[in-house]
Amino acid sequence: MVASPIKNLAQLEEAICNCKKCPRLVKWTKDVAKEKRKSYENETYWGKPVPGFGDKKPKLLVVGLAPGAHGANRTGRIFTGDRSGEWLFRAMHKAGFANQAESINKKDGLKLTDARVITAVRCAPPDNKPTIKERDTCNKWMDLEWKFIEKDLKAVVALGSFAWKAAIDILLEQGFLPKQKVKFSHGAKCVYLKQNHEITLLGSYHPSQQNTFTGRLTEAMLDQVFGTARKLITT
Repeated sequence: MVASPIKNLAQLEEAICNCKKCPRLVKWTKDVAKEKRKSYENETYWGKPVPGFGDKKPKLLVVGLAPGAHGANRTGRIFTGDRSGEWLFRAMHKAGFANQAESINKKDGLKLTDARVITAVRCAPPDNKPTIKERDTCNKWMDLEWKFIEKDLKAVVALGSFAWKAAIDILLEQGFLPKQKVKFSHGAKCVYLKQNHEITLLGSYHPSQQNTFTGRLTEAMLDQVFGTARKLITT
């Protein structure tokens, strides 16, 4: 567990931004911030771990894999400034979780209602592939964040199998048990219970270019997942 007198989300976000527990990721995020992509060469990159973003009392938690090297690692806000974020926030806007469909930078006015977005790993990893050790190390941050937001949660959307596994680990760690075991797939649905608290885990393919460009994930498919999430939190 993370040994810290962290008492609220604001303190947690600050602690995440200063985390240096994974040397490989710390070096990579800084290297990318120095080298930059040519189209962003005049911008100052964030180049640090990226905290969660959204409602402080969310009914829906969205879990991604990790910040994009030239997306959140550049802008400092999760899923902001890359193609994955374009797809995600457009779908969340349609479902009433976001006040706008675009996410360009931290000052673009985007606000989330009833929803919070985080990633299983808080630093941008090389080739977008964090190691198991890095995932497990970062899971400790998710574990701590969960304790601040669990009370109101009714649903979790896991974007990809990596996030699905991370979400299950946290649910089990916090004492939630599945009604039945469900393997990851797009549209997968599994209910977890702890006493009278019910949380539904929903699976979706990650809105990465690898999935959206090939047609493996369509807008209609992503919209359906968030439409289901909306129904779950309003019942």
